[in-house]
Amino acid sequence: MRSRLLRRTVWAVLLTMTASLPVACSSSSGGGDELSAGPVTLRFSWWGADDRHKRTQQVIDLFQKKHPNITVRGEFKDWNSYWDSLATTVAANDAPDVIQMDELYLASYAQRGALLDLNTEKTHLNTGDFDLKALATGALDGQQYGLPVGLGSYALVANTDLLAKYGVPLPDDNTWSWDDLKKVGEQVSKAGGGSVWGVQSPGFSDAGGLQIWARQAGGTLFDDKGKVAIPPEVLTRYFAYLLDLAHGGAAPPPSVTIEKAGGTLSQTAVATNATAFGFCWNTQLTTLSAASGQKLKLLKLPGEAQAHAEYYKPSMFWSVSARSQHPAEASLLLDFLANDPDAAKIMLTDRGVPANTKIRASIDGSLKPTDKAAADYLNQLKVSDPPRVTPNGASTVETILKRHTEDVLFGRATPDKAAQAFITELQADIDAAR
Repeated sequence: MRSRLLRRTVWAVLLTMTASLPVACSSSSGGGDELSAGPVTLRFSWWGADDRHKRTQQVIDLFQKKHPNITVRGEFKDWNSYWDSLATTVAANDAPDVIQMDELYLASYAQRGALLDLNTEKTHLNTGDFDLKALATGALDGQQYGLPVGLGSYALVANTDLLAKYGVPLPDDNTWSWDDLKKVGEQVSKAGGGSVWGVQSPGFSDAGGLQIWARQAGGTLFDDKGKVAIPPEVLTRYFAYLLDLAHGGAAPPPSVTIEKAGGTLSQTAVATNATAFGFCWNTQLTTLSAASGQKLKLLKLPGEAQAHAEYYKPSMFWSVSARSQHPAEASLLLDFLANDPDAAKIMLTDRGVPANTKIRASIDGSLKPTDKAAADYLNQLKVSDPPRVTPNGASTVETILKRHTEDVLFGRATPDKAAQAFITELQADIDAAR
């Protein structure tokens, strides 16, 4: 779980990095774009479960077979341990050469000089099969600090078995509005008789729903300078909508909503068949379907047909340390991870629907039905330019959003007071990290 304590630990270590890291990329003993003729050892770090570790090691073995002079040492941990370890090693100038990076922390490491601008190593990194809007998710101030590994988009998932059971038609996601979602949610809740509700509240999982809400209103969560930019009135309407879902019966009572939100993805209201509709990233469909045991279908978000506020969300990035002694070889490994079809057959969608469009098409026939549905959703979606990378200090956004959503649902704060408090608190965290 992405805890506030973890973030404070990471920021405390990151704040010590400025004095020990170069502002620009350091020189390479490998001669810039030139690959070394002698033996080279790279350190490659990632987080994840056992299956990811096994798949990644298979890919490493394949890379070493094709490049026998390069040895890759894998370093993997769970989510919490990973960020503590990375912050410590970066501060000690002992970072891994190739780093699995998350969007929440990309700006924090990049702006402190810890990551290499991948555009400086073009010779060994081919991005020709990447959508420019996908590449833009890893760019900051004109420099490419992260290569997106997988892509996702925010979606609404519908339990079609529950809808059929209660005689509620599947909404037309090409035309529906947020008010339509509320109405159909109330229909399901009434038919469910207190055991099944209509809609799982979007205010707890992450900030994806809030970002879409802001973009549909013509705004954004953060501006180009990294400041909180969502208008207070837009955020007030967001909190008011969540409150209306709960009070009108479309969503479960606040106590049930918060209980479900505190568990894993497999314990959410959608996964446990407690609601017919829920919000998710399209790439979570397989996990939700396995937990639910029922038929789930991805739908476009309400209002999206008119607003086109959707965007590509990277599942994670590949980054290279600015202090790597072998940036050419490190970028060669990135190129292999991103572009090699044999590597793609091993990884499939473990790290999300591949951002490389050619690779995505090449593995289509090997995907599970739910993974294919996630890929199909992404392929047909009309996306706009991605929002600004989460600013340094703003990785607390999900924790802050969850807390203020709870305050609204339990009547501890009005939507307008919660909106102003959210903006003030999040901006304070950004300012403190500067």
